[in-house]
Amino acid sequence: MAWLARSFGRPDYAPLTGADLEILIGSAELISKYPGTHLFREGDPALAAFLVESGDVEIYRGTGSTRRVVSRVGSGSVLGDIAMFGDGPYISSAQAVDRVRVFRFDKDKLLPELAKHPAICLRWLVAGLRQLEATQRRVIHLMHKTVLSQVADLLGEEADAKGEVRLSQITIATLLGVSRQSVNEALGRLRKQGAVETGYRQIRVTDPDRLETIATS
Repeated sequence: MAWLARSFGRPDYAPLTGADLEILIGSAELISKYPGTHLFREGDPALAAFLVESGDVEIYRGTGSTRRVVSRVGSGSVLGDIAMFGDGPYISSAQAVDRVRVFRFDKDKLLPELAKHPAICLRWLVAGLRQLEATQRRVIHLMHKTVLSQVADLLGEEADAKGEVRLSQITIATLLGVSRQSVNEALGRLRKQGAVETGYRQIRVTDPDRLETIATS
């Protein structure tokens, strides 16, 4: 309940009472997923929405050689709710990257509570809009940038506290809509400029300030 109160949507905009949190908890099931397992798959009926408590989840479309990663999300992210509210199938698949804990909200339990409790409904709406806004902001931010600037910008966003970026070159290429070769060349230039270090399946930001300068150039 404490995690929900501070991490779901905007606590400052739509505070939830203890009773509201009890209702949310009562509508959810806390489940764990191991790396490589799915929360849901593209084309399946959207019967539930998911709120990530911990871990990273990869969102992708297609299968096999046509698989394309759309994004990677973490704690506080809401998944599958748009398809659920639209009463259609999931339009993408969600797969655990590492050990993931999520709240699963079954449609039949959640929708009646949202209809009865405006504060909870508003909090859910705000959570979804924040994610849409972040996606839109990234698209606008990357418009008219060179591949080098786009890669630098993405690495700066995705680096953790240690500077490590847990994205493969293929994933970076897919997220930016460019070729893997272009990403490889950009990483080589960033490495020469001392902004990053690269190894086998490893990218680490070594100079965040230089990386930011390249991203904004």
